[in-house]
This record gives sequence, structure tokens and C-alpha cells, in this order.
Amino acid sequence: MTAELVAGVDSSTQSTKVVVCDARTGEIVRTGRAPHPDGTEVDPAAWGQAFDAATRDVLDGVQAIGIGGQQHGMVTLDERGEVVRPALLWNDTRSAQAAKDLVDELGGPGVWAKSVGLVPVASFTVTKLRWLAEHEPENADRVAQVLLPHDWLTWRLLGGPETAFTDRGDASGTGYFSPTENAYRPDVLAHAFGGRTPDLPTVLGPAEAAGHTAGGMLVSAGTGDNMAAALALELEPGDAVISIGTSGTVFGVTETGAADASGLVAGFADATGRFLPLTAALNAARVLTAGAAMLGVDLPEFDRLALAAEPGAGGLTLLPYLDGERTPNLPGATGSIHGLTRANMTPENLARATVEGLLCGLAAGLDAVRAQGMAVRRVLLIGGGAQSAAIRAVAPIVLGLPVVLPQVGEYVALGAARQAAWALAGTAEPPAWQGIENRLVLDEPAGALRATGIEIQRRHLEAREAAHGVPAKSGKD
Repeated sequence: MTAELVAGVDSSTQSTKVVVCDARTGEIVRTGRAPHPDGTEVDPAAWGQAFDAATRDVLDGVQAIGIGGQQHGMVTLDERGEVVRPALLWNDTRSAQAAKDLVDELGGPGVWAKSVGLVPVASFTVTKLRWLAEHEPENADRVAQVLLPHDWLTWRLLGGPETAFTDRGDASGTGYFSPTENAYRPDVLAHAFGGRTPDLPTVLGPAEAAGHTAGGMLVSAGTGDNMAAALALELEPGDAVISIGTSGTVFGVTETGAADASGLVAGFADATGRFLPLTAALNAARVLTAGAAMLGVDLPEFDRLALAAEPGAGGLTLLPYLDGERTPNLPGATGSIHGLTRANMTPENLARATVEGLLCGLAAGLDAVRAQGMAVRRVLLIGGGAQSAAIRAVAPIVLGLPVVLPQVGEYVALGAARQAAWALAGTAEPPAWQGIENRLVLDEPAGALRATGIEIQRRHLEAREAAHGVPAKSGKD
């Protein structure tokens, strides 16, 4: 019997990745890839071109496809479906002031968290719309429809129909959708966008289809990248994912939505009908490449240097806010080094402090989701940064938990493919694929090594307070 084939697409910040899988087992049979242009502002046409290149000669025989995309990006279309201006991506921080203004104007952070599950920062779409209304009012007047990156790609795949589609997972990252009420907040949208009320995509259920391509291929609802990764990993209660890619994220699946007035945790929806509390950092894998470049070495040598240093880097602490930061909300921050002495001023300690600083930022995110009631018994470490030998060695020490390294995979694309298989099957639950298996478990450290991890976090938090005024408070205090 010929296997049914499904495809999943990951349209990330840096590239488009495609996997074609057996719909029943999840076995990967073909792949494709194409790069995206760099920058925080991108013409969506570049994503379309990358999709075409990555899927060329890959989709033969595919019966269903799903698209996972980078969250929060603002895609604006006019009445003819033409792009009004280049999309502002999640990592574009120009709307930082707009975020502060919106928080103040609509009752403060507690009201926002209760209404839409998050407190605006520059990453979220709602703040980008306010920036557009204030800085490019003529463009804002032309906007007839607002989409997210995955919404736009799904819409394009369907031939640009009058109605666009999304899912509650990606919609929950806009700032004008309530994940607990499963509904848009048009009042919030209108306020943010200067009274304008553009059309928004129809929100589909987890297994609903958006339609079919001209060639008859089913197109699923699609979802955001973090939601797709969670679907691929088949998360259980007690699992926390730390993804070290262009951004760093910490998330898990819960039955109730989060409403964190501090703004550290975004109370997103997931791709299955549950919720996905998440914290995100702007500085992740690129911190490693920047550290290697500064030391004039490649990544394997950078790992060797970091592993040659003692835990704690001789008292050296690095705050890796190289691109500003989102958690904590410091869009204008820069990186800094603390505790530098003649004795600890070595390439090995600097490499080690870079790795520890990156992981301390993610550990703070882990504390934040715990504070929202999410039990954490182990961490699943994924993303390009998880391939670093130094990250693997240091993560259990800093995080203080068992760390699981799932087999290497394109989890966003796999999650999108699994969603497509779900829509194709029309079943109550997604198919139980067998391809995601744990490869290596790094045990939780104990004794002196655990105490060292706590000390590393303490120094990181104190350095952050000294440099940026953020209180040195940790869930482990």
C-alpha cells in the first residue's frame, strides 16, 4: 500500500525548512531548505520565494501540508491583497515606546494579562501596529488586512482568497486575541491602530483545514513556531522545552492559561486546544557565534575553551544582551562583563562566562513559568544551540534539572507536518508518531556542583540589577 505523505514547513527568521513525512508513522522521506534575507524588516515576497525554492521537487505525492512560522511578525495587506510595507519581525524593537504607551493607556499590565494573556513588549504585533499608525499613517490608512507570517504563507498557498486563516496558537501572540476566550479583541486592535479596524484571519480549530491548493493538496490551519515544536515533541505535563535558536524560548503545555502581570510569561495558546506559557529571550545561539568571533575561533574551539574553564568562570559574569532583550524587557540594553580581574581574564573564562550567561538568561525564564504554576520535572533542550558541547555540559549545572536531548530534528517543520496529518485524518487526536525519541539524558547535578550553579545564577542576577536596575530576584532564592 502506498503511504500517505504530508509536508510541514518551518518559515523561521533565517530560512524555510520543509520535511515530507509518512502521515501514519512520521518517518521523514524528503526535505528541502532555502535561506531568508537577514534583518528585522523583510518583504514577505522573500518568504514566498524561499518557500518555492525549498519545496521544489519535494511536494510530489503530498496530500496535505501545514505551515509553522515565526511568531508576531506584522504583515499588512491593502484591499487588493498587495503588501503595504515590509513586514516587521518579532526581533524588531522600534515599537518599544509604543508598547509602554499601550500598557499605560489600557489600564496597566494586569489588565492586559487578564484580557489577552500577555503584557505588550516590542515583539508583539499589537505594538508594531501602533508604531505604524504613529510613524507611517499613510501606510496605516492603506491597511485592509493584518496577517502573521504563517498566515500570509497559508493565504498565498491557497491562491490569495478573500478570507485568510490562522490558528489560536499563533493568534495568541498578537496582543489582540484572548486565548482563554478564544476570540479577537477588536477594541484593543482599534485602540492600538488609531481607530482603524482591518480584517483579521479566521481562527480555525486544531485539526481544521484552511482549504485546498489548486492542485488539491489539503492545507491545515498552520501555527506559530513554538506551538509547532510543542506538537512535534508531544509534550507531557512536567516537560519544559528550552529552545536555543535565533531567539531563546522556554515553554510547556498546560490545561489553563497564564496571566502574568509582570509580563515575563506570555500566556499563549498551543496547537492542540491547550495553553503554552512561554518566555522568550532575544539573545540565544548568536551569543555563541558572537563569542567565538570575538575570540577569533570557530565554534568547536569555542566549546573546547569553555569546557577547559572551571564552572563559574573564575568569577567572571557576562550579561549577553547583545541585541537588547525581551525577557527582561530591556530593548535598549547592551551586553556587559562583570567581575573582570587580571587573574580571570583568559579566553577560557570568557568563553565559559558566555555560555553561562546565555543559560542564566534562560534559567530566569524557567523560573518565570514555574511561578505561573507550571510544574517542571525535566528540560528538553532543542535548537541549533543545543548542539554545542559546552551548552550540553553546562545546562544541567545552571538549570539544576535533568536535561534531555531529543534526537536532532526540525521540530517546527515536524510539528507542522503532524498537524497536516491530523487535519488529513480528521480524528479527535493527532496521530501518534514514533519518530521523536529521547537520545541522551544529562542527570541533574548534586552537591557542590549544584551549589555552583546556584551561585552562577545569583551573580548573573546581581550583575543584571547593577547594570540595568532589574531586581535580582530568582525563583530559587
